[in-house]
Amino acid sequence: MDGNFPLNDLSGLDKQDWTRRILEQAEARGAADRLGKKHFAAFVRSGPVLLVSFETVQGMRSLTESARPLGWQMSQKMGWSSLLLASDGDTWFRDPQVYAYFDQLVDEGFFDEFETVVFYGAGPCGYAATAFSVTAPGARVLAVQPQATLDPRVTEWDDRFVEMRRHDFTSRYGFAPDMVDAAQHVHLIYDPDVTLDAMHAALFTKPNVTKYRMPYMGEALQTHLLFMRRLFPVLQAVAEDRLTPRFFAGMYRARRNHLPYLRRLLTKLDLLDRPHLARMLCRNVTHRFNAPRFQRRLAQLNEQLR
Repeated sequence: MDGNFPLNDLSGLDKQDWTRRILEQAEARGAADRLGKKHFAAFVRSGPVLLVSFETVQGMRSLTESARPLGWQMSQKMGWSSLLLASDGDTWFRDPQVYAYFDQLVDEGFFDEFETVVFYGAGPCGYAATAFSVTAPGARVLAVQPQATLDPRVTEWDDRFVEMRRHDFTSRYGFAPDMVDAAQHVHLIYDPDVTLDAMHAALFTKPNVTKYRMPYMGEALQTHLLFMRRLFPVLQAVAEDRLTPRFFAGMYRARRNHLPYLRRLLTKLDLLDRPHLARMLCRNVTHRFNAPRFQRRLAQLNEQLR
């Protein structure tokens, strides 16, 4: 582990104290900048690889026991440098002060100081990771179920974020699929059964974009990847330029031991009226886990198919 990263447990702090501690720790080891009322940037210098992670304050405080940024944890583990862009809530980072911050980084040649630059984000943060990757040509990007834009003239079919339609997605860094052309490679993860996510993913169809499907996982793919302990290995593979569909398929085999996935798969089989396959699944799961729901369903299926 790299000693340059703060090891403090930040759980139990209120939001204001948590933010203050993050900024203080970053300032002591690199730099920290407040970007208006809803955003801040925290940079910790370490190794020659830079991970640019976009995260929400709420996500950082809830996803891990220590309430530390995911970008810090991954960078510490790998000996990387970290640039954290944080938002208070889902803002899609549509803020002129965020644009000006990246403009400044470009003017200073900040990204040129690193051998490899990786942008990462999920959901609204995945949108930001793809949109702002244009500031570091040749960067690698990992985006988990990103939106392409919320401009209603393009994605009026997405009714999940109607309140964001009054925000500007047409000016600088606006349409994310156009911003990824300068990236070395973009790796995009989504669940094809979540129709709106799949429609956004379709807008990212580019020669330098590879898509990875996580069917039957739903709308919280980052959380599932974390619980399956697959997010950090996938990020490492992106940084080392060795993430391929085959590699990802091997990683994704972990779903066989992930009960939320197995429950969704059972629901899907029931919807498709495939009782024999559902019984096979229930037998497999009850043999390996203490899973009352699968035990009850197996009893029902045995009675039904008798």
